[in-house]
Amino acid sequence: MNLTIDHLTKRYGKHTALDNFTCDFTSGVYGILGANGSGKTTLMRMLATVTTPSSGIIQYNGKNIFELGDDYRDVIGYLPQYIGLYKNFTAEKFLHYIAALKGLDQKYASLKVNELLELVNLSDVRKKKVGTFSGGMKQRIGIAQALLNDPKILIVDEPTAGLDPKERIRFRNLLSAISGDRIVLLSTHIVSDIEFIAKEILILKSGRLLHKQDPQKLLSEISEKVWLLQVSEKEIAKYQTLYKVGNIVRSELGAELRIISDERPSPAAVLAKPNLEDLYLYYFEEDQDVSAAQI
Repeated sequence: MNLTIDHLTKRYGKHTALDNFTCDFTSGVYGILGANGSGKTTLMRMLATVTTPSSGIIQYNGKNIFELGDDYRDVIGYLPQYIGLYKNFTAEKFLHYIAALKGLDQKYASLKVNELLELVNLSDVRKKKVGTFSGGMKQRIGIAQALLNDPKILIVDEPTAGLDPKERIRFRNLLSAISGDRIVLLSTHIVSDIEFIAKEILILKSGRLLHKQDPQKLLSEISEKVWLLQVSEKEIAKYQTLYKVGNIVRSELGAELRIISDERPSPAAVLAKPNLEDLYLYYFEEDQDVSAAQI
């Protein structure tokens, strides 16, 4: 099973949302990491055939997905960033409705709905209306509808935005559990979504693919760019102005700054082991607030 993208470009008027994107995927989870506006959703929508490219090609097992048409859509599951739910439908009725839209046999659909409600831990609320569900429950019913046709390719766009930490962990573990014989493409700007489950991480910036590597190789590239530095309270603002500061831990003696910099920010700074939040800040300075924390 292979999904190949070759020189994919998408333009909206004079704006280039995705620029000459090339890569390939096999079974496993791929984390697509980028700030808002980096081209992640545009890529997801083209992979789901919701929109067409301006140029370039996407192939599934060597065949153009737009020429395959329904044969390709039969093997994909898609959870968009904002899923439309019929609020007055129960969870069970909603999944049966989506199964009918996908052309699934009624007997098979009944078995699959039961299986998926169990998988996403919603069996006990199957008769409740989805309009009463929490954000995490709605995302779980969303992933269930995407899995109804047992897809070979699962496309998931910003699935945990707005979820609390417990729901994010539950959702992440669910994606990992079902990824064995599937291509799972997970688009996000939340580093923890992909830190422990991604086979490879793709970094998109301004519509361009900067990197596609396994997490450890990516982290090795910034192994000498993450620093810890003890400063006084008065010095914090200065270092925040001069450098990317990923973390500030205050104490009675001042503060320890976690600084991402190509050069040692101070003779007193010592190297730290990098993590994916550091990697995000290294590439996306404009989105420091997404990952930075102050204690």
